[in-house]
Amino acid sequence: MAYADACVHPYPAGDTSLPRMALEARELGFETIVSTGGEGEFFGVRAVRGVVISARTFKDAVRAVRQAPRAALVAVCAGDEGFTRSVVALGGVHVLKGVHLGPKNTFDHVAARTAGERGVAVEIDLAPIIALRGRDRQRVLARYADVLLLHRRYGFPLCIGSNARSVLDQRSVREAAALCSLFGMDANEADAALSSVDGLLDRPGTVRVIE
Repeated sequence: MAYADACVHPYPAGDTSLPRMALEARELGFETIVSTGGEGEFFGVRAVRGVVISARTFKDAVRAVRQAPRAALVAVCAGDEGFTRSVVALGGVHVLKGVHLGPKNTFDHVAARTAGERGVAVEIDLAPIIALRGRDRQRVLARYADVLLLHRRYGFPLCIGSNARSVLDQRSVREAAALCSLFGMDANEADAALSSVDGLLDRPGTVRVIE
């Protein structure tokens, strides 16, 4: 399988250059990284341009998606219930990001059904699992467990991103799977999530022009 880290933030957003992060990714078992700071191929690892959109309104999200580079993997940060439902139905959106940051109904069964129909992935962000402790960490794990149950029911893709801003934050394929097991993801589901980026980029029927 072609494993991908679905989001890294190289310099200037982080403190490590894109080539150095690509080299580390290779050592950790990845063939692809989605980068918010450039694209190319380094040390045999493909760096795909990633665009992260954090919009206050749905109209702002539409405008930002229209402006995204055509070959980029476009991720939009979740918002309230209505915003999230609209975003997953928006042409040109590949990934819903930040589900763990909102209230429990940020991503509900209606949004999950639409994501399944549209092939929009939900990102499992490893950074809070690693960084948080105690009740805050348990809350994130519980939110991801809810997402996993909806994934099993409605079939939308999952992707896994370290959201690393340094090589010290990057995690191996095995470590990523182990972290995801904390909220109930099994080995086959982890493999599918770690290898979903190519399918998202090649998703048929992606439309960027929105009337």
